[in-house]
Amino acid sequence: MQGFGPVAAPPTDEPVFAEEWQRRAFALALLSMRVSGTNLDAFRHAVDRVRPLDYLADGYYGRWLRGAENLLVDSAIIAPRAVDARARNLRGGQVDEPATPAPHRPDYRPSAPGSLRSLDTAPRFAPGDAVRARDLHPTGHTRLPRYTRGRAGTVRRVLPAAVFPDTHAHFRGENTQHVYTVEFHSHELWGADAEDFLLSVDLYDEYLEPLA
Repeated sequence: MQGFGPVAAPPTDEPVFAEEWQRRAFALALLSMRVSGTNLDAFRHAVDRVRPLDYLADGYYGRWLRGAENLLVDSAIIAPRAVDARARNLRGGQVDEPATPAPHRPDYRPSAPGSLRSLDTAPRFAPGDAVRARDLHPTGHTRLPRYTRGRAGTVRRVLPAAVFPDTHAHFRGENTQHVYTVEFHSHELWGADAEDFLLSVDLYDEYLEPLA
């Protein structure tokens, strides 16, 4: 997004976990997917739904914690606002914690590992094809970056097929499809005043249309 300044180079000696709580947050996020019976795309959608101010203020692993909370509430493993109530009581508050609901795991059965590597249909696009990212505005989860929508680019690679996040996150089917590395010019994405560079984005078949 615009307005956040230049992207700073990451430090070369940065640890995987700078603090102990980050290690625990990572483990809790993975555990939340297992106990709720969901999947990685559902977890990403849970992170998408973190309140904007919290998303910006909490940092990387803070978002993972709040995403894990959303996922557990979705599956009724914990009650809404249960985490806030427990935190207030640990600080000496006198808050009644919401009752734990009956768990409600989604009816989700992933495909066997390795079964999504190929499709019977040939890819619609090939390296060198001119394409445009569709101007879509889905109400649920998507992996189509907003800044690419309606913008023209060039296919550079055809990647292995993968499950479609937009349906997978909501348990509406894996909808396996081809994925392409599409190269965009910075001026196409952000205008003539942008720094001059090329950006490659991996996009699903359903996100793309041929450039007439």
